[in-house]
This record gives sequence, structure tokens and C-alpha cells, in this order.
Amino acid sequence: MSDFYKKILDNNKKWVENKLAISPNYFKNLADGQNPPLLWIGCSDSRVPANEIIGAEPGEVFVHRNIANMVVHSDMNMLSVLDYAVNALKVKHVIVCGHYGCGGVKAAMGNSSIGIIDNWIRHIKDVYRFHQQELDAITDEKERFNKFVEINVKEQVMDLAKTSIVQNAWKNGQELSLHGWVYGLNDGYVTDLGVNFSCDKDLDDVYQLKF
Repeated sequence: MSDFYKKILDNNKKWVENKLAISPNYFKNLADGQNPPLLWIGCSDSRVPANEIIGAEPGEVFVHRNIANMVVHSDMNMLSVLDYAVNALKVKHVIVCGHYGCGGVKAAMGNSSIGIIDNWIRHIKDVYRFHQQELDAITDEKERFNKFVEINVKEQVMDLAKTSIVQNAWKNGQELSLHGWVYGLNDGYVTDLGVNFSCDKDLDDVYQLKF
């Protein structure tokens, strides 16, 4: 058994002991069910832990993560998480959280082949193509990279609003708001990008579904 593997098992035991010392019923209460007010769609990057960033406890955040926090309309994994969060858990907020220094976004700005992930990154390349004029006008590479991270988040929030799951919830009068954030690895702060939806009125007519 490697030292690292043994360490994480020991850490689990210490974590359980610490939680029980604070609240003897901690795990019993968690086992009774979950009622999180928030669905977090974030990047798989190990440096962006959803709960810790916002100081949330287990049971408060329903989480979906993938490379570069994408909302792809044909991704059944993401759609299944979204459907359960919206229709079963009745979350009131969905946050798409990207982060500066995102490897997936960076890879989408280049032409190097990485492997099967090339097919996933192509969705991000499409985002670049939609905003190429704005992005190419930024001469500083780091500034252009950061801007692309922000634009990608905004596009994913837009794609969330286009889903039948979200639009049906709005049609039924369900309280549901979508938000776009970006997280700074270098300082720990999140920035609200100001892309917030609570109904479909800001979507182009072609995306507004009739039920």
C-alpha cells in the first residue's frame, strides 16, 4: 500500500472523528436525505473544489463537473444531473463556474492533439469561433486567455437557458435562476460575470420553446 493511499484512508477516519466530535448526529442527519438549493456545474480541475469555495457543507450543493465546465446539449450525463436537480431536488440556483488558467480552454486555443479529449474541446473551439473577432483583437495572450474563459462561461449559461429542462421549469412557475461565475486560482475569489437568467425572455425567439 502506497504512503499516499494510506494517508487518504487515515484522513477519512480523522475527518469522521472531527465531525462526530462537533455533532454526534452529523452523518445520521445527512443520511436522512438532501435538499440542496444549488446545482454547481464546474470544471474537473482538482484546484476548484465546489463546496470549499463557497463555504458550503455536504448536502448544500449538488455538483456536476467536466472538462472546462461545459453545457453540451447532447451530453446525457449533464442533462441527467440537471433534470434531477431541477425536477426532483427543486434547486433554486444553477451556477456555471469556470476558472482562470483552465487547461481545457487553453487547449482549445491551440492545435495540439491531446487524445480523445480533442473531441470534447471542439465544443470550446466553437465558442472561440463565435467570438473570434473580439478575442483576436486582444494582443496580450494572457488577457485573451482570461477573456476566453469568461466568454466560455457566459456561453454555457446561455446553453443552460436553452434546455427544455430549464424552460419547462420556468413555464411551470418554478423559481430557478442561472448564474455565471469565474474563479481565480491565484486569489480564491469568484467573480459574478453578470450573466443571470430567471426566465427565457432574454433568449432569441428561436430558442424559446412552446410547451
